[in-house]
Amino acid sequence: MRGAYRVIAYLIAAGVLLQAASVAGGWFGTINEIDGGTVINEDYEGNLGHALHGIIGMMVLPLLGIALLVVSFFAKLPGGVKWAGFTLLAIFVQVLLAFVAFGVPVVGALHGLNAFVVLGCAAYAAHRIAGTRRADTLPAGAPATV
Repeated sequence: MRGAYRVIAYLIAAGVLLQAASVAGGWFGTINEIDGGTVINEDYEGNLGHALHGIIGMMVLPLLGIALLVVSFFAKLPGGVKWAGFTLLAIFVQVLLAFVAFGVPVVGALHGLNAFVVLGCAAYAAHRIAGTRRADTLPAGAPATV
């Protein structure tokens, strides 16, 4: 379970990076479309970058966050549940900020900044496993490192 915890946490971190790449690609694609004569109005549906950003952000990352929290209960890592919870909370805040930003565009800046919080929580959760050892693999009486 420790390996699953680490993999899921790193997948969340990688998902944040993919989110940044897809939204940047989506908006540069939109600018290119505008330069080519496309009119942006209520009928404009975006492009592949926008679609990927929405799918990953609204479905993939929340599911990975929930999976990380569930796995954290079985991984028996010191602080594992806490950091999985922080990561999931940051993901849900990210989704909330996205919805609010459609009505209050300035909140979009917080959405962008909170992406770093999600990335940091997930990367920290994954990275901190490297400094821990399972208690049942230690010699009798040896302290576990954290």
